[in-house]
Amino acid sequence: MVDFYQNKKVLITGGSSGIGLALAKLFVQNRANVCILARNPDNLQKAVSHLEGFRPSPNVEISSISADVSNSLNLNNALSLLISRWKKVDILINSAGVAHPGEFWDLEEEIFHQMMQINYFGTVNAIRAVLPPMLAAKDGIIVNISSIVGYLNIYGYTAYGASKHAVTGLSDALRMELKPQGIQVALVYPPDTDTPQLAYENQYKPQITKMLASSGGIIHPDQVAREILSGVANRKYLILPGLENKLIYLTIRLLGKGLAYALMDRMVASALQRKSAAKK
Repeated sequence: MVDFYQNKKVLITGGSSGIGLALAKLFVQNRANVCILARNPDNLQKAVSHLEGFRPSPNVEISSISADVSNSLNLNNALSLLISRWKKVDILINSAGVAHPGEFWDLEEEIFHQMMQINYFGTVNAIRAVLPPMLAAKDGIIVNISSIVGYLNIYGYTAYGASKHAVTGLSDALRMELKPQGIQVALVYPPDTDTPQLAYENQYKPQITKMLASSGGIIHPDQVAREILSGVANRKYLILPGLENKLIYLTIRLLGKGLAYALMDRMVASALQRKSAAKK
């Protein structure tokens, strides 16, 4: 993959941790020039120091920008110098995202707004910021990281899943609009991944959600990153990291969502029975 990514200019939102940081590391190892973007300057500094250990050559650029993807004015101002210097972002990775699980009736209205502002509008804002030079050059790659719940949502993720469904809908239309312009769009459905975000989610997951998730595995962010880079290099639109994740997606496609809903209803009912029995 080195030949494909060498000297490419890559911007990664949410690049200071989790999947974003794993992607940054792999891009650096493939001799791409990488700029990671996140809100927390301290986390960015630590991430850059971490990435320095994987730099194969002094000619590989590693930089960072502190900005809030949910604030378009702040984001555009923060990116103006980078775009002026780079002229064009070759690859945009939209990895910035937050998740706060909980049953609908327990979630504050603000949680729903936050999920949409960061996960959906953050993706929109980043694309709008880097797209004009891509259109002018008729060249570029945009990778939107959704979630497997952006394909079929589950119990406890009304706020997060809805925002990731929005990313899916955006990507589907964007792919059709930008393909004739020479710009590639990829959509990623990661499963549960061993990241700080998942650790945060586990603190708030309803018991039913934990029971449903217990049957599935957890994937390492490095594996997610490898499959994303491979998928993008092979011009795939839909990227499904992990074998179990692929099987879940294909099963839903084969059964249809109607049967998938019926199966999930049975799983929820079983989890509720176990929860009730545990209280006795």
